[in-house]
Amino acid sequence: MAKRLDKLEQNFLDTIKENNLINKGDVIVVGVSGGPDSITLLTCLNKYKDYLGIKLICAHINHLIRKDSTEDEQFVENVCEKMGIKCYVKRAEVEKIAKEQKKGTEEVGRKIRYDFFNEVAEKENANKIAIAHNMNDNAETMLLNIIRGSGLTGLEGIQAQEYGKYIRPLINCTREDIEEYCSKNNLQPRIDSTNKENIYRRNIIRNKILPEIKELNPNIVQSLSNLSKIVKVQNTHIKNEVENIYNKIGSPSLGKIELDLPEFQKLDLSVQQNLILYTISKALGSARNIEKVNVDDIIKMCKRNVGNKYIYPNKNLKILIENKKIIFIPLP
Repeated sequence: MAKRLDKLEQNFLDTIKENNLINKGDVIVVGVSGGPDSITLLTCLNKYKDYLGIKLICAHINHLIRKDSTEDEQFVENVCEKMGIKCYVKRAEVEKIAKEQKKGTEEVGRKIRYDFFNEVAEKENANKIAIAHNMNDNAETMLLNIIRGSGLTGLEGIQAQEYGKYIRPLINCTREDIEEYCSKNNLQPRIDSTNKENIYRRNIIRNKILPEIKELNPNIVQSLSNLSKIVKVQNTHIKNEVENIYNKIGSPSLGKIELDLPEFQKLDLSVQQNLILYTISKALGSARNIEKVNVDDIIKMCKRNVGNKYIYPNKNLKILIENKKIIFIPLP
């Protein structure tokens, strides 16, 4: 390697080392949209692939939302061809699918992307999936979570590694650093014009709210990044404690999970709240979109003679009290 590294590249390598994101022999699927973030990620991974001892595969989703999306697709394929990287492409009419499923475009788009990345990973026997989230993305996610009423889990934001498989080597780089890197290296990434349209919640955060907050704290993006790391450490400790309690009073079985109600009622409120979220994650695979009001309603129900005997926190889960048990039932 060069003796004096580019600032962004040094940050990229430091993040990989500090979080043990990559090991020699890893096969990595890189999600590449063609924008500044993902092109920077692909460029850095390709530049240091021999040093890191890795193999790269590219995966690109064409959401067919913009008229020029096919140009993005061609751009990514051309970049991969120059780098000698195999490129998988999938086209999906995200807006049409979202309407059919009566879900948000962002939510559906995210699921389609991750499903495709995992599909490519399985086909290529890849053990890691690299995503190009940066520090600004993390700040935006944390603010979105706060606005929708998230608890401590939402304050974790976007972490450098998730489930041991998804890695984000640019998470400690700002969007400004990435744009400067693209300019300096003449990468000429594609620019998504919809990022300027304030029809999506994230764009409102990015284009309106964050700039206002920066008037009060110019370092808000870095401050939120620091907070997310602190909260992650605290949440890991809490999760370990809650997992121990779950193993003592939880009884998973086919099609449901039961918690011992009398033992649950002995717990402190904070532990009850976290145990509910942990159990929901066990039942559904995630506690995403479970808000504080949902948790509060479940705790009220668990108190004698208070609330209903069953509750639906969302359309995928039913929770009821029966025979001194709190029963969590995933719904089809």
